[in-house]
Amino acid sequence: MIRVINLLVLVAVAIVVVLFALANRAPTTISLDPFYPDAPAWTVSAPTWIVLLATLALGVILGGVAAWLVQGKHRRLERVYKREARDLRSEMERAREKEAATGLPALTAPVGTSVTTR
Repeated sequence: MIRVINLLVLVAVAIVVVLFALANRAPTTISLDPFYPDAPAWTVSAPTWIVLLATLALGVILGGVAAWLVQGKHRRLERVYKREARDLRSEMERAREKEAATGLPALTAPVGTSVTTR
């Protein structure tokens, strides 16, 4: 069912993109030279739909990079927490092995707390 919905959405988006491209076939000149507008040093002439879709794609890419950079601290904290959990897990396993070998509790509970055993 999900595949059918995804296919329908994809077909609808494709139809909209094709109609947009057909409606915006006129050439557009892009110049990044603000000092000489009459004789710019560099110009590109392309259909309007290509210019607009390229601008949209560039915006999506820049937004994705910005989001990735902002989330860097969260990824770093996740790595720290995973490392801490791994270390605590191995410490717990060593304590259980020590308890099994000696018959004495390897880890003692803090004073004033109740301990339940497995």
